[in-house]
Parts: sequence; C-alpha cells; structure tokens
Amino acid sequence: MTQTTNRFFDEMARLMNDAAGAAQGVKREVEGAFRHQAERILRDLDLVKREEFEAVKEMARLAREENEALKARLEKLEKKAGPLAET
Repeated sequence: MTQTTNRFFDEMARLMNDAAGAAQGVKREVEGAFRHQAERILRDLDLVKREEFEAVKEMARLAREENEALKARLEKLEKKAGPLAET
C-alpha cells in the first residue's frame, strides 16, 4: 500500500507541476497578446511622446517670453513717439 500511495502522490505532484507550467505559459501568452494590443491601440491614437511634448512646451514658453518683451518694447516706442503715432 505504501508503494502505491507514494506512486499516486508522485503522479499527482507531477500532474500539478505540469499544470502550473502550462498556466505560466498561458499567462505569458496572454500578457504578450495584451501588451501587443495595447501598443497597437496607443500607436493608432497617435499620441505624442513625452520628449516631444516637453520640447513644444519649452518652445511655447520661449515664444511667450519673446512676445511679452516685444509688447513692452512696442509700448515704450509708442510712449516715446507721443500723440502723433496714436492717430
């Protein structure tokens, strides 16, 4: 009986081990498919990359600063020109 019980448990352990390995394989397959699908969806959405966003943000900041400086310069020139330039 001891021999049969050990054999039974050995077979059950082997079966469980095989099932766990198969489950891991399925998990990897599902994760890979999900990742591939997510990447495809993000690519189709045409989202901007973080580096590109930061570059455009910096360009907008510089343009805003330049605009403010030009506005101040224009106001200064208009004051200097006096009432003749306002007509």
